[in-house]
Amino acid sequence: MNMDALHALVPLLCVVAAAIAAMVAEAFRSPGERMPIAPLGIIGLLGAAASTFLLWNHKAESFGLVIADNYGLFVTWTLIIIGILSIALSIPTVEREGLPAGEYYALMLFSLSGMILMAMATDLLVIFLALEVLSLSIYVLTGIRRDSPVATEAAFKYFLLGAFASAFFLYGIALTYGLTGSTKLDRVAEVFSTTSLASSPIHLVAMGLLIVGFAFKVSAVPFHMWTPDAYEGAPPPVTGFMSTGVKAAAFAAFARVFLTSFESMHDDWSQVIWVIAAATMVIGTVVGVVQTSIKRMLAYSSIAHGGYLLLALVSANQTAKGAILFYLLTYAVTNLGAFGIIGMLETNERPRDQIRDYAGLWTEHPQLAALMAIFLLSLGGFPPFGGFIAKWYVFTAAMEAGYSWLAIIGVLTSVVSVFFYLRVIVMMFMTPAAGPMPLPAVPKLAGAALLVSALIVFYLGVLPTQVMNWAAASIGTIF
Repeated sequence: MNMDALHALVPLLCVVAAAIAAMVAEAFRSPGERMPIAPLGIIGLLGAAASTFLLWNHKAESFGLVIADNYGLFVTWTLIIIGILSIALSIPTVEREGLPAGEYYALMLFSLSGMILMAMATDLLVIFLALEVLSLSIYVLTGIRRDSPVATEAAFKYFLLGAFASAFFLYGIALTYGLTGSTKLDRVAEVFSTTSLASSPIHLVAMGLLIVGFAFKVSAVPFHMWTPDAYEGAPPPVTGFMSTGVKAAAFAAFARVFLTSFESMHDDWSQVIWVIAAATMVIGTVVGVVQTSIKRMLAYSSIAHGGYLLLALVSANQTAKGAILFYLLTYAVTNLGAFGIIGMLETNERPRDQIRDYAGLWTEHPQLAALMAIFLLSLGGFPPFGGFIAKWYVFTAAMEAGYSWLAIIGVLTSVVSVFFYLRVIVMMFMTPAAGPMPLPAVPKLAGAALLVSALIVFYLGVLPTQVMNWAAASIGTIF
């Protein structure tokens, strides 16, 4: 075998090797023995980061199915950041709840390998396989609290609905193959742009089935019903991981497929995405306002943010294409920070899953309260945080593309969403606690991950130009 053919797969192989190392370490761990399994995952991800850096601008290709272009590498960088932060923030939860560390971190790393493959795949079947790899691991992580009925129910719902969504996606691939004779994205794009298939009803059906598969993974309305239950049942670090990593990988593949293979049919699919984006922003925001559980509130917040990303996707101009990658990075770091704090505040006696449980946090733990405020304000789109810049780019792209009404819906829903973010902040800073709030100690690595997340959010809000230029240049490599 020509070793050059493996170059594009090196970041993926580093993550897979770390996952295998975590499993082997768990197998040799004696009962009750403390073994530093989490650092194995971080080392593997650092290796993936180094190889991603070395592959930049080289456009390496493996087997004609995977390409390490700058677009895929930018998403891979985002996923590596998500992986490192997720592992660091998982440490207190794994230790407190006695979760099997080797199994937990191996599943997280295997899921991450599927996400990376999904971001770099140039074949619909490989995208499907990557989707299944990441999904199966996430299903197990959702229900890893085996003694929790809520977690078991959430995992079961997620699995059943995910199986249906995968079937829709696979049928879409089959119809696309029937129309074009290939599942490779460049060949599909060539056939669709040079024939009259745009008027074929079967083509529209194929495109619709693919949209269903992607929309489920990004929690878009009306395929979002699994999201609140899964987010509530899973451990907070897993929730943060799935809400960011799955969304980043799915949107990366969504954009690659529809902005390359189906670009010539933009007028057809944009109408469907327009409706889905509007419904996702409205329902995610309106239903989020009435939630009393902080996890379910952030679940509907995640749904609404998926709508903003769909707004950028449907705009499909130069500003929007860069905005997709910038928004994914900003949202990932911000949401991971928020769920990381939720995980640190939980105890076995007091899960703190209600918003009222955060009353008086400023007096008991001002550092965590300040960090939580930063993340919530960024999610709400307040300057000088990265969330404000990300939304500004998305809305600007929509206005430039002529989607003024969709941009107006986005702005209005963003304003309404401020209510449920500020409600938590008011609870932390202005509402006295009902009683003493004994808080667990914050591990150094997890605390450092929170601090780094906050610094990235600040940096993206104050000096976004360089990262935005990288994002725009990266996505420009696939067009």
